[in-house]
Amino acid sequence: MEILECITEQIAATRLPLVGVTLAAVACPDTPIILTLHWHGFIKEQRAERESADIAALMPVPSTSLQLNGRWSDLMDLELATLEAGWELGAWDLVRSQRPGCMRPGAPGREALECLQAFGNSPTRYHGNDLVVSATPDADELIKVAGHSGYLCWQFRPIYGGLWAEVREDATLNADGKRTPQCPLSPLSPRGEGAHRTVYKFGKAPAAA
Repeated sequence: MEILECITEQIAATRLPLVGVTLAAVACPDTPIILTLHWHGFIKEQRAERESADIAALMPVPSTSLQLNGRWSDLMDLELATLEAGWELGAWDLVRSQRPGCMRPGAPGREALECLQAFGNSPTRYHGNDLVVSATPDADELIKVAGHSGYLCWQFRPIYGGLWAEVREDATLNADGKRTPQCPLSPLSPRGEGAHRTVYKFGKAPAAA
């Protein structure tokens, strides 16, 4: 999976600081993965509220959701690629959430919203504007599978190209905020059914003076 390459390409193209990265997948081999990049920044939107004057409003830059179609046969391969992306991009940690299907009886309504958001299909809008720009043609099918069978979601906050570039109390970071490959941590298998949370801690505190 070209997760790391896709993120770095988007950073270079957008030239905005990243707040965080989210990946979502269902546990079915060779299904697409949804990568969502959350940007920090604002854009001006012209509003013609009066005939004689245009009023500019600052709107948050929408997140970007992309569909990755690389083939994979084992969740551990996907986990390893995600670990490597978080490690090389200087993240403090990587959080993997196992989430059950939101279509089960008695599931709280927020789980359905979280599922939609994870796969780049957020129904939430801000002053009539979408908060996510999606290029995810198979998202609806993935959401159906996730709603019945559950899904996995990975999240991390990069130092390289990120909002957190000035906060680098980490002896493992290079001058540009990246780390030297390869990630020293091994992927852990998902734990049974239901909701579980796994945290991979990266980095090392600087030595005391």
